Amino acid sequence: MDTNSTFRGDERLTDAIPKGDFRFIALDVETSCGDSASICQIGLACVGLDNSIQTWSAYIDPLLPFSPFNVELHGISAKTVEDAPTFAEIWPKLQLLLTRHPLVQHSRFDEHAINTACKAHGLFQPRLSWSNSVTIARTAWPELKGNGGHGLAHLKQHLGLEFQHHDAGEDARAAALIVLLAEIELSRTFEQMTSRSTAFQLSFSF
Repeated sequence: MDTNSTFRGDERLTDAIPKGDFRFIALDVETSCGDSASICQIGLACVGLDNSIQTWSAYIDPLLPFSPFNVELHGISAKTVEDAPTFAEIWPKLQLLLTRHPLVQHSRFDEHAINTACKAHGLFQPRLSWSNSVTIARTAWPELKGNGGHGLAHLKQHLGLEFQHHDAGEDARAAALIVLLAEIELSRTFEQMTSRSTAFQLSFSF
């Protein structure tokens, strides 16, 4: 498992969005306030056919206020996103990549935030294929139920992962690593765990 091929694009540019075909892409978002549409950072971890991970993240101007709680949580403020693209500006470019691949999220929040942001910005809600790495982790490490749980923070400790929690790129990479480690633990591929065919996902036009 190669976890060192990590690329982090410029936080305010979209021309470095990963290109090519991947087994799956883990996605994570951070929000500026209690409104799910207030995405202020998007992170992707693209898992290659050789299990290498290419990480990309971008700050987003949510066009909504930043609550003190959220700023304290992830460290992103209105100043951080000065001159950053809005969700409406960056999403069409991301959608070209994401609609071609199975997506992984750690909990259902990210899917909800993307759908809510699309609605808030008057964008077409895409057909995306989501899997939940929490569900995969529960299958791989059932002993953690009632013993710390399957949240990213506890899995970080249990699995010996190194990442900065509440950074969208880092959290996306952690979700991807959890899936790859679960494959080893269960002796089953992601495609088997989710009953998906990679070839089908990469060739199907949504």
